[in-house]
Amino acid sequence: MRPFNGFRFGVRRSHRKADATDHGGEWNAEAVAGLMHENIGWVRCADLEEHHEPSLKEITVDAGPVIEMLGRPLRLAVIGGGPGSFIGAMHRTAARLDGRYDLVAGVVSSDPERSRRAAAGMGIDPSRAYADAIGMLGAESEREDGAEVVAIMTPNDSHHRYAVAAMDRGFDVICDKPMTNTLDEAMDIVRKVDATGLVFCLTHNYTGYPMVRQARALVEDGQVGEIRLVQVEYVQGGKADESDPDKAGGLPWRYDPVRGGPSLVMGDIGTHAHNLVRFVSGLEVAEVAADIGHVIPQRPVDDYGGAMLRFDNGARGTFWVTQTAAGVENGLRIRVSGTKGSLEWHQERPTRLIFKLLDGPVRVYTPNGPGALPASIRACRIVAGHPEGFHEAFANLYSDAAEAIAARRSGRAPDPLALQFPNERDGAIGVKFVEAAVASSDANGAWHDATLSFEEGS
Repeated sequence: MRPFNGFRFGVRRSHRKADATDHGGEWNAEAVAGLMHENIGWVRCADLEEHHEPSLKEITVDAGPVIEMLGRPLRLAVIGGGPGSFIGAMHRTAARLDGRYDLVAGVVSSDPERSRRAAAGMGIDPSRAYADAIGMLGAESEREDGAEVVAIMTPNDSHHRYAVAAMDRGFDVICDKPMTNTLDEAMDIVRKVDATGLVFCLTHNYTGYPMVRQARALVEDGQVGEIRLVQVEYVQGGKADESDPDKAGGLPWRYDPVRGGPSLVMGDIGTHAHNLVRFVSGLEVAEVAADIGHVIPQRPVDDYGGAMLRFDNGARGTFWVTQTAAGVENGLRIRVSGTKGSLEWHQERPTRLIFKLLDGPVRVYTPNGPGALPASIRACRIVAGHPEGFHEAFANLYSDAAEAIAARRSGRAPDPLALQFPNERDGAIGVKFVEAAVASSDANGAWHDATLSFEEGS
């Protein structure tokens, strides 16, 4: 199985990765057990049953690796995500949860005065509550105590502009999805990251759930066998009302194809579903045959997408996304079937991963429960039986990115398990998938190539 993000996974949130593996890259069970007890306290695993009662310090993921490498948290600046933004609050909470960032600067609204007021309300020093993003990047890059990382949570059409401007000034970047609206812009970001060596994290936050990482680890470990079938659906009901959007309130930016992209539903939730498929299965979508459009009459944007998928190993799949299923909340589901069994996960019940074996009883995995693998254990902050959810999954991406950024800035090799977060190449592959699906739909569902090469000149 190809490693996500170009790296083989290691163990838990710890800089002592070398202590947990032998020279052949296999797990040393005794060392892993030591790291588990050192970093998270009470751990129950199929091969590691010894446990002790944890202290609060032991079960809380903290800023340790970043502090150990830099002597302080990373300095973070934000662009976007101001008053009324759901995703802005999620980004800021994720950044703060594990103490690996200090929020030091920001421009959070296109209205300069509103931006200054809102930033001050977030605890940002008034002198660093900026009126515009490019001005902030210039000013912060000149300060000795300036921001080092920039988080972008603006309308989709500005992601490329701000990401490239940030990297041109030496900032590592954390960016909301989709990475861009066009493939040309996506590939430009890929080239910029390659040229600068900076870290780019794309916040497909569902990859941060412990049971999603457990699913991937089981596939990687060969326990599911060769993957033959993949089914994914992301079903919401938030746009089921025919009066949405309210014309009296003005057109939201997502309904503007220039700002929101070529397909609202594919950019908004389709990229999440596609990314989840790749993360768990380790496969690439080779071809797509899609039907994309709107089911609400007279709606000017896409609110539905269905597709058949062909994968690079010959596996088949189905894909369904919509925001018009009345009464449904946030129904992201995935089933991955291999020659040895099938995995099933549902985002609205995120602490359960079901593994249905071909020739054995059904297994149900839970965070830090029996059979938890290192990639999953790393994503947990507390002991088994204590639920963690959306905020914590989002924070796992921020914390992983912080370790990678701190390692780069301190000249150290990062812990392989800190490199699970989606990056710029994953973002470009997602943009390519949307482009291929829309083209297929425009051609009445004809199969279209969804592959993307990163070779020079391709």
